[in-house]
Amino acid sequence: MARRLPKEVTWTKVVLAGAAPWCAAGGRRMHVKKHRQRRVYTLTGPVCYVLRLGHCPHRACPNHQGTISPEQEVTLAMPRWLIGWDVFCWLGHRRFARHWSVPQLRAEWWDRYTIGLSEDAIEEYWQRYQCMVAARQQDFVGLKKAYARTRQVVLSIDGLQPEKGHETLYVVRELGQQRVWFATPLLSSATEEIRPLIVRAKDWADRLGCRVRVWISDKQEAFVTTIASVSPGVPHRYCSNHFLRDLAKAPLELDSHAKVQMRSKIRGLRAIERAVLQGGAGAPAAPDRPPLQAAPSAGTGAHGRDVVLDYCAAVRSILNDNQGGPLRPPGLRMAEALGEVRKSLGRNLRLKKGGPRKRCWHAWPGVSTRGGTWWWPRNTKSHAMSS
Repeated sequence: MARRLPKEVTWTKVVLAGAAPWCAAGGRRMHVKKHRQRRVYTLTGPVCYVLRLGHCPHRACPNHQGTISPEQEVTLAMPRWLIGWDVFCWLGHRRFARHWSVPQLRAEWWDRYTIGLSEDAIEEYWQRYQCMVAARQQDFVGLKKAYARTRQVVLSIDGLQPEKGHETLYVVRELGQQRVWFATPLLSSATEEIRPLIVRAKDWADRLGCRVRVWISDKQEAFVTTIASVSPGVPHRYCSNHFLRDLAKAPLELDSHAKVQMRSKIRGLRAIERAVLQGGAGAPAAPDRPPLQAAPSAGTGAHGRDVVLDYCAAVRSILNDNQGGPLRPPGLRMAEALGEVRKSLGRNLRLKKGGPRKRCWHAWPGVSTRGGTWWWPRNTKSHAMSS
């Protein structure tokens, strides 16, 4: 791990007690040979632990040459780690339960807990968290305790491929307790590569003393033939999500066509943002428009610019949203979201929010408003801003 620590961080010193008072090998009282400092980030603040390293004073004892650290150190943080267990668990929860990005995690660490670590260090920590979670999920002793009262299991297998040509991650889950058993990346979905996964899942179920009640998959050819040979007589059901997607192909095609039509009508977001960033909020980009350098003091101000930019960002996110699935088609969700934006703009226009102030009449000659929007009359020449 990186050892570059921020200079502006104030470390709180905490002295830890030494190791066991008596030597386990020689039977004599342990002496403190030296002290060692270790800096660890915690959720309560940066802490500098002062460790008392003990050793046996008897020269013939094997504990005489080396030193023994306090047992409490392991409960605070792993060896050579800069974060404590509380920060490590917080990181894993925010990353995998709330899907926070690494820059977002880093900013939250520094703003809230004064933890200054690089993005590379954060990525290494959450990769270790992922490995620990995977090892815990595949721990057969813990798995046997979890399924001690279970007599039959429902297994599912599905593949996730980030891009075409890349490896596909095949995941085997048990749906009764909603637990991931294992996952393996494969280069292809051939029968000879899928078969070890089905055999492994069947072996796990037999070792747990459970009967496989049913298999669920998208019914690829490799899944159908392998499950029929490995688990004869076990029902093989079609995944409801894949069934709905296949059933909704025709409506989704119409929905996609509707999305294209809606996107063709929503134009000019970038022009509005450019006009707002260069001058007053809500002012359109026009060739005969006067320069608006003094618009923050004469128009709607910085708050009005932020409102316009927020509307543009909201509309852009709506146009780029392709989620929803077969039960909530993306085009339908887009139409509903655009309708909400239209209603919000209508409410602001009715309440006359975000419009020009009276002093703008003198700042921008030849400019008027109609219906709460800016407009420049035709054949209006450019005018310089009045001081």
